[in-house]
Formats: sequence, C-alpha cells, structure tokens
Amino acid sequence: MSGHEPGFTHRSVLLDEILEFFSGLAGETIVDATLGLGGHTEAVLTALATTRVIGIDQDAVALSMASERLARFADRFEARHANFSEIAAIVKEKSVAGIIADLGVSSMQLDDISRGFSFRFDAPLDMRMNPEEGQTAAELLAELDQEALANVIYEFGEERKSRRIARRIIEKREAGEPIETTRQLAELIERTVRRGPKDKIHPATRTFQALRIAVNRELAIIEGFIDDSLNILKKDGILAVISFHSLEDRIVKSRFQLLDGKCICPPRIPMCMCGAEKKIEILTRKPIVPSEREQNENPRSRSAKLRAFRKL
Repeated sequence: MSGHEPGFTHRSVLLDEILEFFSGLAGETIVDATLGLGGHTEAVLTALATTRVIGIDQDAVALSMASERLARFADRFEARHANFSEIAAIVKEKSVAGIIADLGVSSMQLDDISRGFSFRFDAPLDMRMNPEEGQTAAELLAELDQEALANVIYEFGEERKSRRIARRIIEKREAGEPIETTRQLAELIERTVRRGPKDKIHPATRTFQALRIAVNRELAIIEGFIDDSLNILKKDGILAVISFHSLEDRIVKSRFQLLDGKCICPPRIPMCMCGAEKKIEILTRKPIVPSEREQNENPRSRSAKLRAFRKL
C-alpha cells in the first residue's frame, strides 16, 4: 500500500519563471510533458484563461491526483498516461505553442514510502516512476555483474567509490543475501563508504541517484524528447526544460547548442561531424536558477536549472 511521509507537501519549482516564458501563449495549446501533481499546469491554466494544456505523466497515481486538482479546468485540460518520451505519439499535430518538462522526481514520489526512492525510511527497492512497467532497482542489482554495476554507479551517480560499492553488493548477493530494500542498500553503502567530516550528503545519495536514473532510463530519453519537442512545436513555439542534476543539465545544454547551430564536435576533428544546424534561438544563455527566497522555502529546488528555446 502506498503511504506518504507525514507532512507531505508538493511545490512546483520556478513557477514564476515558467509563466514568464509562456505569458504570450494565451489561446494556444501547451504540453506539460511531466505533469506530476499539476503545479505548473495549474499556474498556466490560471494565468492564461483561454489556453489549453495536455498533461502527460507515466505515474498513474500522480496523474489521477493531478486530474482531480485540475478538475475545474476540465474544458481546457487533457490528461494522458505515458512517459514524456512518447510526446510525438501523443501530440501528432504540429500546433503546439509551448512545452514544459520538469525532469526531477516529484516530492510525492520521494515521500511515498512504498516507492523506494529514498533511504530515509525502509521500503522495497523499487524506484520505478511508472510502477506498472520495467525493472525495479532490486532486480537490477540482482542481474548486473560487478563491472556493469560499478559503471552504472559511476556514470549516473558520479560516485568515485563505485567499484568498492559494487563489489560489496555482489558479495552480499553471492552469499545468498541479495539487496532488496532501501535500508539494506543504504546501510551497506554507509559501512563501505565512511562519511568524512566534510561530507554534506549521505554516502548512499549518489548510488541511489544512479539506480533511479538507470531504472527509469532518464538520461537516455532526454535527447530524443528534445528533438521530438522541436518537431511538434509550431514556429516561435517555446520549450522549457527544468533539470535537477549536472548529468541532465549537461545533456540539455549540449542538445540546445547543437540545435542552435553550434558545433559540438571535439576540437581536434578537422571537420564538423555533428550536423549542427540552427533551428532554434536559445532564450537562456545561462540556466535560470531559483531565487534565494524559493530555495529557502523549498530546499528541494536548490539544484534546479531552467533552460528554454524558441523554435525558428
């Protein structure tokens, strides 16, 4: 059964900044590709009285809660159960004027004890954003060999002690004690990677991030989503993407630069091989970050970065 940590709240990040980008889209169609609990969509529908929003989310629970929250906008809001990578199949006509994508895990998912995203409490090690599809984190740990697991933890978590962690996980598995819960994994990592006096985060933080990204294929689908969004947008349409860690932001930044016509090939290559062609105008030369006030009111917003472009 699902259950949330006491005091559960949800706050959508960078709401004012999103509204500023979409302020000129009254009467148009906007896609909220990662609807979550509907905070960004609610703000758009409230501010733009004639705008229509198509909301997409792979989490059926979140979709149901958002639909209830947005029931008063029923004539202008449509909910679709899908991953944001499926946007091209859902929005087939090229009449969309704006697309929002918030790539972070929602507060509801983090605070749902049954989902296994957090090590603040014990739960099955699941981590699927869509609990109805795909492989759980526990199943991933039971399947990958030591080298592959170390690579996942290093590449997606940027954890320097990935090999040591992977080795301990495999040792437990081979001893007939597979890692199946959040507490088992967090305690194993804490014993393996001692927290130093200057460490600001729990030793398990990076590994949990890495497994979540791997389970949900988060990085693998970002480039395709951006390209599909460009195709769906009408001329002068706007895509706004909010990322929450450096790996995501790096991909978004690089893809935007390519679509802006900037060559992203290594400097030693004698001729451009990336096919850069100017198709957009980047509206955020530097990513927009939450104000100090927002960061204080909502600590989970601190790592958020917003990038946006306009289709030419």
